[in-house]
This record gives sequence, C-alpha cells and structure tokens, in this order.
Amino acid sequence: MKLVTSTRDRLPLAGVLRLGRPSDIWFKPALSVVAAAAPPNLALLVLGRLDLAMYTMAGSLCALYAHNRPYAARARVLAWVALGMLGGLATALVTASLTGSAVVLVTVGAVLAAAQKALCDATRIGPPGNVVLTFISSAALFTPQTPDRIPGHLALAAAAAAWAWLVGMAPGLPRPHGPERRAASAALNATAAYVETAGAGDRAGRDSAGGDPGDTARAHAGAAVQAARHALLSARRPTETRAALERLVVRADIALAAPADADPALLRAWARQVRRNRPVPEADDLTGLTGVASEPIPPHGALWHRLRPLAPLALRTALGCALAGYASLALGIGRPYWALVTAASLYQANLTLTWGRGVQRVVGNLLGVLLFAALVPLAHTGEVALVLCCLALNFGAEALIARNYWLGSVCVTPMALLVTEFAGFQEPGPLITERVVDTVVGALVGLVAAVAVPDRRWQRVVRTARTGPRTLAATGRSQGPRPDRRTGETTEGARP
Repeated sequence: MKLVTSTRDRLPLAGVLRLGRPSDIWFKPALSVVAAAAPPNLALLVLGRLDLAMYTMAGSLCALYAHNRPYAARARVLAWVALGMLGGLATALVTASLTGSAVVLVTVGAVLAAAQKALCDATRIGPPGNVVLTFISSAALFTPQTPDRIPGHLALAAAAAAWAWLVGMAPGLPRPHGPERRAASAALNATAAYVETAGAGDRAGRDSAGGDPGDTARAHAGAAVQAARHALLSARRPTETRAALERLVVRADIALAAPADADPALLRAWARQVRRNRPVPEADDLTGLTGVASEPIPPHGALWHRLRPLAPLALRTALGCALAGYASLALGIGRPYWALVTAASLYQANLTLTWGRGVQRVVGNLLGVLLFAALVPLAHTGEVALVLCCLALNFGAEALIARNYWLGSVCVTPMALLVTEFAGFQEPGPLITERVVDTVVGALVGLVAAVAVPDRRWQRVVRTARTGPRTLAATGRSQGPRPDRRTGETTEGARP
C-alpha cells in the first residue's frame, strides 16, 4: 500500500492537464513565427519549390526564442540559436548523405538530441529549448540527401534564420525598452499581490505558527523581482529609462521585505504606467539599499563546468532517444524520428516532471492527429491551402502552449504532419498510424530511460528538503520555488 501511495505521489495525474493562465505576451511569439515563416514559404510557393520548405522552416523557427529578453541580449541569443540550428542541421544533412542505415541515423540523432538538451539547459536558453532544434536535425536525418545539395539547403536555412532574427528584433524599434518594462511591471504587480495577502495578514498580527498563506504570493513576487533585476542588468547599456525602472524595482524589493509599510494601490498604478509606452514614473533613488543598480551579473563560469552536472540528463536523453528510435524501426515505422523527438521532449528536472510531460505529450499528439485528419481534406485542395494551414497551426501552437504543453501539441502535431506533405500529398492513414505509434513508443521508452538513469543530485536535494520542515521554518526560508539569481526563473523544474 505504501509503495502504491509513493508511486502515485511521484507520478500524479491530477493537475497534469490543467490549463494555466495565458502569458501576457502570448501573441508575440505566435505572430513572430508567422511573420518569420510566411515570406519564405510564400516565395517557395511562387517558385514551385515547396519541397524545400523544410529548410526554410528550420530557420524560421528561430523566431520562437528569447521573447522575454532585452533586445541587446535577444540579439545575441537569437544569433546563437541560429548557429546551433545550422550546426545540427549540417551534421544531419552530411550524415544523411553518407549513409542510408536507419540504425546509424537514429544513433546520430540520439547523440545530437543529447548534446542539444545539455547545451540548452547549460546556457538557460529558455523556451522552447532543445525540442525545436532536435525536431529539425532529426527530420533532416531521414530526408534523402546528396552532398552537392547540402550547401544550398544550408543557405536557405541561414537566410530564413537571418529573416527570423530581424523579425525578433523589429519590436525594439518602437519600444526599445519593452521587455524591461514588462519585467518591471510584473514585479510591481506581483509585489502588490503579496502585500494585499501576506502583508495584510502581518498587519492583523496573524500567528506565524499557523502557517502563512502568503508564502506562495511571496515566492512569485520574489521570482518576478529577480527576473526584473536580471532583465535590467542584462540590458547593459545605461539609459534614463533603465535607471527609472531600476528605482521602481528597488521599491518593489523594499515592499517585499516590509509589506506592512507598502501601498499596493501605488505599486499597481506604477505597474500600469510602466507597461504602457509612457514616461516611467519617478521614484526616490533608494538603489543603495539593495544594490540593484550596481550589482553585476554573476559570472556563468566555463561552459564545461556548467555541462558536467548535466551528464546524467544528457545520458538519459541519448539512451531514451536511441531506444525509442530502435523500437520504432523494429515496428516497421518509416519515420522513426518522431519517436526520437517524443523521447527528447520528455526529459525535465526529475521523474515527476518527466512523467507529467509524457502524459501531456501523448494526450496532445493523439488529439493532434484527430485535428490533422479533419484538416487534410482542406489542405489537399491545393498548395496555397497547405501553406495557410501550416501558418495557422504555427500561430495556434505558440498561442496555446503557454496554457499547457498538451494544448500546444494539439496544433504542433498536425503542423509537423503537414510539413511532410510539402514535397507531395500523401495518404493520411499511414501518416496518422505512424505518428500515433511513434508517440506511444517514444513516451514509454523515454520514461523507461528516465527511470534507468536517475539523477542522484536531484534526489539528494529532494530528500534534504523533506527531512526538516522545522529547520526551513526556523531559518525563514520559503518552501516555494526559489528564483535563480542569474535568470530570475524559479529553480523548480528548471534543471537538475
């Protein structure tokens, strides 16, 4: 009975499919990917070469990254993402041109997936992480290729990636401080919410021994303040707007420390004004109290030192992807890269999160193939309809995925299936069957690999956190997710 209860606690079903609130900028990545993909696809449509759309799509998908970063940092991140995409694509194309062995291709795909996972986690590249890069390289491995065509295909991907870079940077022209403003506004609003909940409890003299209902609000506010600090520090170039935003973030930080003395109405008023493209409200310069303005970004350290702790995760990814691909081959599936990508998409910081992602992936993909079956008659009316369906699904995927991963997968699955038809219409029945089988195989084998290669570091952290709630309470530490000092993201689920 105890074993059953323990397993249920670690592999829960409740809440896995629950929808969250949409991101406050949900439409920006959705519109960006459409703006990045539409011109290349329409140009290929006019030229009658939609069979090359896979390569332009590889570059266009770079527009999905770095939407929360200041534009100076975004420029660097998008450039690195484009280089990483081109490196994985080049490796896949060269391998595909040298061998037709499916076993070798799956093996190379698994190694690439592990490298992409480790690098994305080590550099904290952010959503959508390694999954898009793995999808691109894995699909390219199983596309017929000859050495003489590789330079042209890479040139198409590079051109589309350059256009995606421009699309990602374009909003900086009318709103050069947009990301910093959003981060500061979120910090002010989250702090106001904490002041209204836990702060009110403090003023009423609530007995702390009975538990503070503001713990969650405080954790969210702390993470939002840290994210705002990081956004302002990573912007690097000093400006009057940045200095004014720093002063407001200091006020949020002080309110977080002393909620009884804070005015939530004023914090929310500042948040509303900051969010719009208006002059930033003036506040007293109290940066000396917290050091926001002068605190440097902590050094990341050598890439190798950040990669070493991720070795178990990389091994788990390589093993899971390889076994999923081999199992798909054994079942006679013609596109084993779908199983490989499914396995690569599962791996999170611990087994519980990996299990949840597996459930979300299976549910989303199964519903996605049903949507594909409904869209096929429309998409097969002509190439224009095919391109428009893919663009609409791209928008839907990015608009919905912030609510829950499975909801975005409902659009991602038919989009990926329709992309395979750019080279020519296919019978939908075999496509649907192969995708369903690969999804289930990839999820099951991926979970087996997650169990077979556990992360002992994470288990030690969990055991330590569970041994002494009195110690945590005595030290005043919140038991909620803690924000990472460098990124402002919560460490829960972010990395091992």
